[in-house]
Amino acid sequence: MAYHPVDVHVGNRLRQRRVLLGITQTTLGKAVGLTFQQVQKYERGSNRISSSRLFKFAKVLNVPVSHFFERMAPRIATGQRKVGRPKSNMNDGAAIDTKRETLELVRAYYKITNNRVRQEIRVMVQALAKKG
Repeated sequence: MAYHPVDVHVGNRLRQRRVLLGITQTTLGKAVGLTFQQVQKYERGSNRISSSRLFKFAKVLNVPVSHFFERMAPRIATGQRKVGRPKSNMNDGAAIDTKRETLELVRAYYKITNNRVRQEIRVMVQALAKKG
């Protein structure tokens, strides 16, 4: 099935924000009057989100509506279609932040209240990444 690339992008941004805030699909769905299954369809891009529903999501997730369209690749913005759901590629910097693991790591990192400790962890992770 071919999903429109804009719907997939908006769905990914919805999922990223939800996971970053630690909200379940069920909780988000209830907040806007939906089932978790409908939230899943929106996040996959298999169902298009209406403007009024997108406005509700933005309010619940505490972001402007424009958040869902940020960082959209030019290929997507021009409406070029791609069959199926795009695959995440770890070599593609734009795709890295779509991984749940990354979002959970960022959320945990910012829960560390001691700035010095947080910076030491950042430096350590960067050093480990250089070693491969």
